[in-house]
Amino acid sequence: MLRRATAEDGPEIAILFRRSFGTLTFLPTLHTPEEDRAHFGRIVAEQEVWVWEESGRILGFASLTEDELTNLYVDPDAHGRGVGGALLDRAKERRPDGFRFWVFQQNERARRFYERHGAVVIELTDGSGNEEREPDALYEWRP
Repeated sequence: MLRRATAEDGPEIAILFRRSFGTLTFLPTLHTPEEDRAHFGRIVAEQEVWVWEESGRILGFASLTEDELTNLYVDPDAHGRGVGGALLDRAKERRPDGFRFWVFQQNERARRFYERHGAVVIELTDGSGNEEREPDALYEWRP
């Protein structure tokens, strides 16, 4: 089930983020679980956040500002089940004029996913603008 996140979802979203982000072994771990909980509590309060929930468990989430997809993460155990596609489709519905988002250049799985769903790279960077200091790519989706 796809639904709007509530404040009570923040801690579970933070756990899911840590599980998913942890699969990106080329990235350093910069924050504690407590910092993740505080961060995603703010995200849920300040942004439009959607979750995919099954049997009472959140398997994916996406967060949006006015013109940016700030997060889209899926539990590693749920990859390949359409959760990410459903979340991306909801982002497209909610931002029908388009949006931008960042992806680490080494995250080839995510890059293939986004490109398969119509997003295009508009800029490649050396990573100096992100806290991980890893090269990233700015993507854009437009209808």
